[in-house]
Amino acid sequence: MWTHPSWQGRFLPHPLPPGARLRAYAGWCNAVEGNTTFYATPSRSTAESWAEQAGPGFRFVLKLPRSITHERRLTGFDDDLRTFLAAIEPLGPRTHALWVQLPGSFGPADLGTLGGFLRRLPRTHRYAVEVRHRAFFEEPGCARDLERVLAGAEAEWVPFDTTAFFRSRPGSDAERDAWTKKPRVPRRSVALTDRPIVRYLGRDDTEQTVEGWQYWVAKAAEWLDEGRSPTIFIHTPDNADALPLARRFHDEVRERVPGLAPLPEPEPAEPPTLF
Repeated sequence: MWTHPSWQGRFLPHPLPPGARLRAYAGWCNAVEGNTTFYATPSRSTAESWAEQAGPGFRFVLKLPRSITHERRLTGFDDDLRTFLAAIEPLGPRTHALWVQLPGSFGPADLGTLGGFLRRLPRTHRYAVEVRHRAFFEEPGCARDLERVLAGAEAEWVPFDTTAFFRSRPGSDAERDAWTKKPRVPRRSVALTDRPIVRYLGRDDTEQTVEGWQYWVAKAAEWLDEGRSPTIFIHTPDNADALPLARRFHDEVRERVPGLAPLPEPEPAEPPTLF
């Protein structure tokens, strides 16, 4: 996510060599969704570069490879998992959580498989699971069963809140594309651990996005007051303005929790001029 094309030259300096791009992003935000790891396991040298560019407090939420979650559906995964964990080892404690995103077809009947998978994972990492099957959101018994499985492994349930996005019909190509791809499930906001993780999807219109996240501003402040350490990712259909929106969200939370540390100051996207 730190190399989004529309950010280059607007929010991040451009051009930048690959070994400096994450460092520029980390001047805006202190966490990132590692979505690229879903498609390919990085080399160890790549993870070493990431570790060099990100400060010790930076948070990577890395998605497990799709070969584990979607192709093998949490079975016969040992070799792929071993390779993945060895590759990301240089990140050390920067790996805030390993993100197990499951396909929409992974439902209540598969909870035994999920439980067995989580029990076999090394305790050197924390885990967060994102489900998309509607039964987990609409049937209280299924939700409780999933919570029990996750609690047994001290794993978090990652909600992807799209309720604000689906409140009105799409009005742009980016919104129409997201309309067909993003999950449409009820909002969920129960933290199972001291490190809740939330994914929020707004709209192209900034004010609609801000209006829709007010629930999460209050929830984040509540979690912080409880001693939890939430990580919240702000999305829009094209993510073109996700960086300043994420900082605006953080500022709104700080208004309620003044003790929350500010985000770092980003470097200018363009070099200073004399005139």
